[in-house]
Amino acid sequence: MRYVVTGAAGFIGSHLADTLQEQGHQVVGIDCFTDYYDPVRKEENSRGFDVRRLDLAADDLDFAGFDGIFHLAGQPGVRSFGAVFDDYVRRNLLASQRVFDAAATVGVRVVFASSSSVYGDAESYPTPEDAPARPISPYGITKLGCEHLAHAYAQSFGLDCVVLRYFTVYGPRQRPDMALTRMVEALVSGGSYELYGDGTRSRSFTYVSDAAEAAIAAMARGRGTYNVGGGEEATMNQVIALLESIAGRPLDVRRGPEAAGDVRRTMADVSRIKAELGWQPSVALDDGLHAELEWASGRVGAR
Repeated sequence: MRYVVTGAAGFIGSHLADTLQEQGHQVVGIDCFTDYYDPVRKEENSRGFDVRRLDLAADDLDFAGFDGIFHLAGQPGVRSFGAVFDDYVRRNLLASQRVFDAAATVGVRVVFASSSSVYGDAESYPTPEDAPARPISPYGITKLGCEHLAHAYAQSFGLDCVVLRYFTVYGPRQRPDMALTRMVEALVSGGSYELYGDGTRSRSFTYVSDAAEAAIAAMARGRGTYNVGGGEEATMNQVIALLESIAGRPLDVRRGPEAAGDVRRTMADVSRIKAELGWQPSVALDDGLHAELEWASGRVGAR
């Protein structure tokens, strides 16, 4: 099969592209290499497969001849208020509208990477897909807007699109601004880590290889919307303690104010994706943190 992976030089996208190639598929990556995500790290992530520099919000898109599109590109991060809001509108809403339009034109299936941020502070935990979507950050609002665009294109132009709502994906190659990346790099370098809030916020952590496998299963036989979340929930304080135990040394934690738009808790109900696609998380949090810490140690040692 011949697939497009947008955001292929990013975190989840690069792992997905690698997995698809290992399974014998042909992969064409698309990435615009924005400065938000260290371009040098993106170059490292995308070695080994074809990546085309393309701006989904502006450049011509032609998906004829492909068997499917994994649309993972977008502007990430819940700290999305203020002057940066335009980036979220352009790189999430506008870019996705153009991907959906081009895909519908040639009848190519799309798997779209949405986010648990669409739920905001959910009304129930574990949170099922039919829970009310009430995002509290511009990032979450634009992701929910993309889901509505996919539905609109399905209704009016026959777009075949599966939506995956990812819950806190982590692992090697994670974005440099993300909490776990900053933790492991501070641990291996002897630096400090700034924790936003008191550390009691909890997350449904999902290892990146599990996230990639969910996307592949969705492309093969998915219908509608699915949560993709790890089997273990942990607070940030618990994650710090676990990393300290793995590393055998303390982390220098500096505490800062809560971040606007950051939810108190996420916990995924994955019963639907398990029942319909046979997917469930397979990497335990302890094992995943070991792998991310080892990756960070290798990067620091190579400098």
